[in-house]
Amino acid sequence: MKRLILSLTILATAWVQAQNNTSYWQQHVDYKMDVDMNVQNYQYTGTQELKYTNNSPDTLKRVFYHLFFNAFQPGSEMDVRSRTIKDPDQRVRDRISKLEPSEQGYLKVSSLSQNGTDLEYEEVGTVLEVELAKPIAPGESVNFDMEFEGQVPQQIRRSGRNNAEGVALSMSQWYPKMAEYDYEGWHADPYIGREWQGVWGNFDVKISIDKDYILGASGYLQNANEIGYGYEEEGTKVERTGEKLTWHFIAPQVHDFTWAADPEYIHDKLETQSGVMLHFLYKDNDEIKENWEKLQPKTAELLKFFNEKIGPYPWKQYSVVQGGDGGMEYAMLTLITGERSFGSLVGVTAHELAHAWFQHLMATNESTNEWMDEGFTSYISDEAMNQVMQTYAENPHTGSYSGYIQLANSGVEQPQTTHADRYKYNGVYGASAYSKGAVFLAQLGYIIGKENLDKTLNRYYEEWKFKHPTPNDFIRIAEKITGAELDWYLNDWTRTTNTIDYAIKNVESEDENSTKVTLERIGLMPMPLDVKVRYTDGSEELIYIPLQMMRWEKPSASNIDRSIADDWAWAYPTYELELDKPLAEIKSVEIDDSQLMADVDRDNNTYTAEETTSEEGQD
Repeated sequence: MKRLILSLTILATAWVQAQNNTSYWQQHVDYKMDVDMNVQNYQYTGTQELKYTNNSPDTLKRVFYHLFFNAFQPGSEMDVRSRTIKDPDQRVRDRISKLEPSEQGYLKVSSLSQNGTDLEYEEVGTVLEVELAKPIAPGESVNFDMEFEGQVPQQIRRSGRNNAEGVALSMSQWYPKMAEYDYEGWHADPYIGREWQGVWGNFDVKISIDKDYILGASGYLQNANEIGYGYEEEGTKVERTGEKLTWHFIAPQVHDFTWAADPEYIHDKLETQSGVMLHFLYKDNDEIKENWEKLQPKTAELLKFFNEKIGPYPWKQYSVVQGGDGGMEYAMLTLITGERSFGSLVGVTAHELAHAWFQHLMATNESTNEWMDEGFTSYISDEAMNQVMQTYAENPHTGSYSGYIQLANSGVEQPQTTHADRYKYNGVYGASAYSKGAVFLAQLGYIIGKENLDKTLNRYYEEWKFKHPTPNDFIRIAEKITGAELDWYLNDWTRTTNTIDYAIKNVESEDENSTKVTLERIGLMPMPLDVKVRYTDGSEELIYIPLQMMRWEKPSASNIDRSIADDWAWAYPTYELELDKPLAEIKSVEIDDSQLMADVDRDNNTYTAEETTSEEGQD
């Protein structure tokens, strides 16, 4: 009997532990890399010392590295996917299939050891599969030593050489990068076209390159007085000897390291009020110079906005660098194309700078929750642009709403839980990640109130900076801020393609002193409702109808008188609203006049009394 009780106790303890998924952990890496770049043939060699700490509760028997540059070879998954999808990225199309050997990209590992023991490994496309000599126990750290070589591809997507604006080297995802291991296991996704996830850690990188090249990179330059080019202290005279210079950077608490280089870069600096040094590197081109100079104080304004609305930028510098093929965020740096109108230049900088928070501080998994980084970034950068560019639109997110509603009515929408590489169309991915992702936040402001949304973003930053948050982690913050139950919102909006469609079905006289408004839920997704009634005497009334499953009421944020009606339970398709006014005194009734609720058919949201015209006295 005692043995049976003991067994049941062990089983019960194990069940409790299995159900407790609130314990958070993340892996840690320390990279030390030395790289030598040949700017004549765009090939480079490197050594990598990687200290890997297993903070998981699991024993690891193998590891994976990403070899991103292997995507730029004919027959790669990126190449084939681009040639078979119906709406390929116009920057890629069939270009990879036409690359000559000297134009292709590659990353090859020539040796790899674990704590001095040589390892067996296999290159499988853009992933290196590694069998460990000895398993890595929970809490254990091991050292991996690697020799590798690479070739920079022609600029096609994100990384590459000699982009359309003449930038020599855009070096993102250029090194063998340890894959992420988390509570879901390994994330050794092939590089097909979308974004990525990285392990938090520290980078110590030395790059040897032709002395005429000027670099911008993640991290802090350690030998500025040897390098010069505007990095050195004032009054320092820099003498360059030899054919090459070695640039030494250290980037703390990041999950990526990127650099760019060109012999014609202009390097400007601007210190902000918060003490963050902004670096701007752009081509010495008279046609773009004025815009890049005007960009600099605007970037400082953007930084101030994000510091206030999300939380303080924690590093000491940020670099805006001309390069790449559009705009792409990296640790402490962005690569953007620079031959743009001024408005476009500020806009792309706003978006990529916002990614310093929504991806490089709150580092979501971009393969499975891409809407959290792209959508949240789109939301906050639109808010920032509305202020910095002095547009002052009442709703700066109308473009995102329009994009989402077009997607929702297209018939080809897929749930936001779809892996980023597995959308049927690139356009569907884009609308889902950017537009629908931005609407998720803007509409949450409608549900819980803008002030509560702002508080949610601040607390999200405080609790999840330098971590890997999930969608549930975010919505739980909103619940703690408000006291509302919001699991229904996360579920319907991100895990289904259910749509919001509420209508005014009928407005009729109850008696000489009252009117009955019948509302209808047509779409499957529930929402609380704001209903505005306008009367013929010019007065207005706002009626709030709480959603029963939300178990909470949004605070009033309007100077219009508001009344709270009975809850609406989702399963009831209709709802009757009683107005203590005769029908003749009602001018209009409208569901959500703010248009912050993403109703896919607004044509049925408004009732307007018919106008009557008297013909008496006319000739």
